[in-house]
Amino acid sequence: MKRWMLALAALLVGFGMIFPQKGALASASTSASAPPSDRTFHFGFKRAENGQLPSINEEGFKEIIDRNQAVFLGDTNQKEIYLTFDNGYENGYTKPILDTLKAKQVPAVFFVTGHYVKDQPELVKRMAAEGHLIGNHSWSHPDMSSISDSQIRTELERVRAAVAELTGGQKMEFVRPPRGIFSDRVLRTSNAAGYRSVFWSAAYKDWDTNDQKGADYAYRKVMAQLHPGEVLLLHSVSRDNAEALGRIIDDTRKQGYTFKALTELPKR
Repeated sequence: MKRWMLALAALLVGFGMIFPQKGALASASTSASAPPSDRTFHFGFKRAENGQLPSINEEGFKEIIDRNQAVFLGDTNQKEIYLTFDNGYENGYTKPILDTLKAKQVPAVFFVTGHYVKDQPELVKRMAAEGHLIGNHSWSHPDMSSISDSQIRTELERVRAAVAELTGGQKMEFVRPPRGIFSDRVLRTSNAAGYRSVFWSAAYKDWDTNDQKGADYAYRKVMAQLHPGEVLLLHSVSRDNAEALGRIIDDTRKQGYTFKALTELPKR
């Protein structure tokens, strides 16, 4: 089987784990022997609906998120939105996404894996050259809660070093745990390595390349969740996202929103 097909299969298995049903509790490890810092969660949230803000109050991990200064929302008193993309592999849509962002003058952050950095160095260099942030999505996309602290540091450092070599040293200060799987220890270890962990407050099932439903569908799913301080997660492998992005940006701005970079997040 071709290398890209193996990578695709592995990543889709992982991506399929990060979107709990609306209002569902995130799953957590129930092992009685696991210390509290190793209790594992899959990130989930109550979606924004009818003017109500999204919430993680019922998911069981809010204290962990807050204690480690991880990102779930920006300033909910401001009509601002932070656009984030996960780039595990390339499916031909990152270039048109970058074209749209350049035309609309919108900043974004792209969370890249080691596979992506090795496979698409020119796109990584373009992201940096056009002013976008590049975030760390780990080298091999593992469940970070299942590996040691030293392995976590190695996963992050390999991506940082590879991106720095390509871009001339762009600072990397944000990380997104693969598949949204985390524990207090994972976030704490990432913090100690110089990263702020970034989750999301708006997302939809966009990662399945065999279940694309058209640009109108993507537009509706994103716009239905619009809220102040939004951290929007999109996957760059989605044809629907690439085709809907310009309209999403235009109509979000018509509602008074401003697109900001993660470096403009309010400090806690």
